[in-house]
Amino acid sequence: MDNSISLKFIVRALKYKNYRLFFIGNSVSLIGTWMQAVAASWLIYRLTNSVFLLGVVGFTSQIPTLLISSFAGVLADRFNRRKILIITQAMAMLQALIMAALTLTGTIQTWHIICLSIFLGLINSFDIPTRHSFVVDMIEKKEDIGNAIALNSSLFNAARLIGPSIAGILIASFGEGICFFINGVSFMGVIFGLLAMDIKRPASRQRKSHVLQELKEGLIYVVGFGRIRNILFLLALVSLAGMSHAVLMPVFARDVLGGGPHTLGFLMAAVGMGALIGTVYLASRRKVDGLEDVISPATIVFGVTILAFSFSKFLWLSLFLMVFAGFGIMVQMAASNTILQTLTDDDKRGRVMSFYTMAFMGMAPFGSLMAGGVASRLGAPNSLVISGFLCVLGAVLFNMNRSR
Repeated sequence: MDNSISLKFIVRALKYKNYRLFFIGNSVSLIGTWMQAVAASWLIYRLTNSVFLLGVVGFTSQIPTLLISSFAGVLADRFNRRKILIITQAMAMLQALIMAALTLTGTIQTWHIICLSIFLGLINSFDIPTRHSFVVDMIEKKEDIGNAIALNSSLFNAARLIGPSIAGILIASFGEGICFFINGVSFMGVIFGLLAMDIKRPASRQRKSHVLQELKEGLIYVVGFGRIRNILFLLALVSLAGMSHAVLMPVFARDVLGGGPHTLGFLMAAVGMGALIGTVYLASRRKVDGLEDVISPATIVFGVTILAFSFSKFLWLSLFLMVFAGFGIMVQMAASNTILQTLTDDDKRGRVMSFYTMAFMGMAPFGSLMAGGVASRLGAPNSLVISGFLCVLGAVLFNMNRSR
């Protein structure tokens, strides 16, 4: 028996037309999204020279996810997910174009960035849980769901590899505004893909029960399902403690490594390279069985790596470590996503994925705020030492709880 893994097997979810349209559209849009992420962080640090304000912008862009995603999950279970995504993508395009206009005209101010970050956070609060639960609508066979999630992650991280590299060059040559403009235009790809789909599911999932009642049902379901609950707790901890490394990247790029926007782009691209390797590994797996076993080791790899990164003064070593950080965090995140999607009942998928979004994205604003505050007092390297240690501790506790 041939045990080799063919390319056709790795990309098997692309055989579904709707998923192909989604994949192609996202391949354009996500590169622009990562360009904007790099440009926004560099812009706020250039304007203010404040590590704390880096954390504040990270907080304001993600706090709506914690507050609203649970209700968005109910809507994703009730209504047409494709239409919700078309609306959220159009609004995100508007946000990017406003950022571009303000930056290119030289009128951008710190309060503009904070307000537009809140606006984008509100959009993402509806977009992310809907996007995750929409995967099932596009995939006809349940056994291919894990592959579709892995391919989504590989696309996300291929964009993280390409987008920041392009952004670093464009920022150095033309400024941040061009990155915001390109991102705005790039949303047309995913919008056209969504419009061209033919989803053979009911256009409406409206129910007679109250929204709060459905939200309560989803919460009871998550809390009572031990495997789901434990995965979400670890995701929340890693988001709170570990994802702050992204917020502090401009500090390491400029002040620790003595570089500029090119250096920031290279660091984020290195994370994308590692994450891409991780998603290819997940896509090549034949079964979901045993996937839960990789969550704890992947989290430990991530935690140890960002801890080691905090001591690095050499660009080549920092880039090397960021590859492993990207691998660890993506394997943990995508494996958790796949397990949740396969364990969850269809009629509760939107709500469970909203709790996934709250755990992974909703805790990040507090992590960003804490990272900015700790870094301003103790320095960015010491902030990451604490973050790495907490991630490793969380992975150990997760593994101990599984064995009980």
